[in-house]
Amino acid sequence: MSERKPFLLRLDPALFDALQKWAADDLRSLNGQIEFLLRRSLQGEGRLPRGGGSPSAAGRGKK
Repeated sequence: MSERKPFLLRLDPALFDALQKWAADDLRSLNGQIEFLLRRSLQGEGRLPRGGGSPSAAGRGKK
């Protein structure tokens, strides 16, 4: 597994609650959900470098 970098993120409480509910619905941790959404957005925009995302991690827990 690749090394993870810790990063402090401040969120609006309503955004936090919505993300936490979505993560629970997808059987992910909140951190995993945020990482999944960021990776999907970067891939969609063509901004994720080759090898910059783990396919197994990106699809984990998705229905």
